[in-house]
Amino acid sequence: MDHHHRIRELAEIVTSAPGFTRAIGTRVESAEPGHVVMSLGKNADLLQANGFFHGGVIAGLADHAGGGAVTSAMAPGRFAVTVNLQVSFLAPAKGEELIARARAIQVGNTIGVAQVDVASKAKGLETPCAVAIVTLRAVAMPK
Repeated sequence: MDHHHRIRELAEIVTSAPGFTRAIGTRVESAEPGHVVMSLGKNADLLQANGFFHGGVIAGLADHAGGGAVTSAMAPGRFAVTVNLQVSFLAPAKGEELIARARAIQVGNTIGVAQVDVASKAKGLETPCAVAIVTLRAVAMPK
């Protein structure tokens, strides 16, 4: 199995494990060393009162994508867990789908940082809705 396939498989395993990301329907669109793209379809349970994606859902997707990007750039057997998440919301996420594009911008032995751009997609057009910086700590891969 090549390195890219292992990274994609790891992202899929983590996303499909019981918990938040599986419960909300997060999908892995692509994964390669230092880069992960994830998406999430619109669902009434993920919206706020105005019918837009809830900010907490956007932040959660950004956090998960950022963790995937940093983990994919770490040494085998290491896993990134969040120590800080900073999200700036740019516009209401009123599309039918969210797309989070994460890239690792720094990966060390202990700490990694990712930038995540989140867009709301409607009728094939993407509108930026948030940008996040995620700082993560390297820990042993969960068993």
